[in-house]
Amino acid sequence: MTAPAKTERSDRQPARLVDLFEHGLDAPICLTWELTYACNLACTHCLSSSGRRDPRELTTREAKAVIDELEAMQVFYVNIGGGEPTLRPDFWELLDYATAHRVGVKFSTNGARITPDAARRLAANDYVDVQISLDGATPDVNDAVRGPGSYDTAVRAMRNLADAGMKNFKLSVVCTRHNIPQLDGFAELADRYGAQLRLTRLRPSGRGADVWDELHPTSAQQRVLYDWLLAHGERVLTGDSFFHLSAYGESLPGLNLCGAGRVVCLIDPVGDVYACPFAIHDDFLAGNVRDPGGFTGVWRASELFRELRTPQQGGACASCSFYDTCKGGCMAAKFFTGLPLDGPDPECVRGFGEESLARRADDGTQVPHSSVDHSRRTAPRARTGPVDLVLVRRPDLTAPPVSDCAEDPLAGLRFS
Repeated sequence: MTAPAKTERSDRQPARLVDLFEHGLDAPICLTWELTYACNLACTHCLSSSGRRDPRELTTREAKAVIDELEAMQVFYVNIGGGEPTLRPDFWELLDYATAHRVGVKFSTNGARITPDAARRLAANDYVDVQISLDGATPDVNDAVRGPGSYDTAVRAMRNLADAGMKNFKLSVVCTRHNIPQLDGFAELADRYGAQLRLTRLRPSGRGADVWDELHPTSAQQRVLYDWLLAHGERVLTGDSFFHLSAYGESLPGLNLCGAGRVVCLIDPVGDVYACPFAIHDDFLAGNVRDPGGFTGVWRASELFRELRTPQQGGACASCSFYDTCKGGCMAAKFFTGLPLDGPDPECVRGFGEESLARRADDGTQVPHSSVDHSRRTAPRARTGPVDLVLVRRPDLTAPPVSDCAEDPLAGLRFS
């Protein structure tokens, strides 16, 4: 994998790796692939609004053809998600096919199908990594957003992986204002099962847009997170989640750059290719793997990706002394909060994002929503008589939000 040729630097100094990434590579370092929108949970902050399977999903043959392309492009690994990817009937077939073709697989799961037998199968494959999703170090915090029983399900999966001898699987956490106080608890939980902690940022994408105002960390908590990452960052994975926090002064470990369309992208269950896993919207749709030229053609010839790989001028952030550090923040976070893409991140640590959000509220800006929604909907109950109305107090917004998942997260699943 190589970076496209660029004009020679006048100072003759070697380019920083982040500078090469900014101009894009001829193949992604990794990509996120949502195999299915089907999910047995209904997490309130689900970035892909998953729940129901889409009948247009790529077939097994089409999925294998994508894997063949990734092998030819020398993509290091694919980050498989969903929905819950293990609900797809051919999940294990596709996992084995990918690793047999030298494409590493890292997949995210709520753990419902990580049985002892499945854990042993995963532990025996050196080209597979597993990320167990958990958003609270205690059941009350986790289950408030992921659904009743989901904490126990995730911990059982971690125990099964540890018992099978799998080392350094990931405990994956989306940071919210309710779990920031539990960072040490997450680290202890990961250590208990021999896992590596992975922290990611809450984006206002999918159903996450509906709860972002209530769930995203406060300004004070962002500083707590930044200081914690400085102290523990070498042992914690963050990807490109928190580069906006580098404006506090010191760059954090990880990719301090928005990699959208440059080094990462998303393939969704029906083959649509988006610039960013957190920006599932027509404005960021680059093509489809079913198009002539396949995924390779989309990655290398998409006009959207070409635009993203051109030098960014910084817009309203260009005059900020921290622009070279934070690069203006997250594209998806700005877009789905109704802020201009060349403006500050809504969680800008210098406070400029809050000012922009306040102006947005005043001028009546319409906030975009994801182009897809596969959330499960329940049919309205038939009205059989008068409905009694009961007045209740407004809920305490400082407490963990009540989950909208009314279903058993293990419904329909059998464990061996």
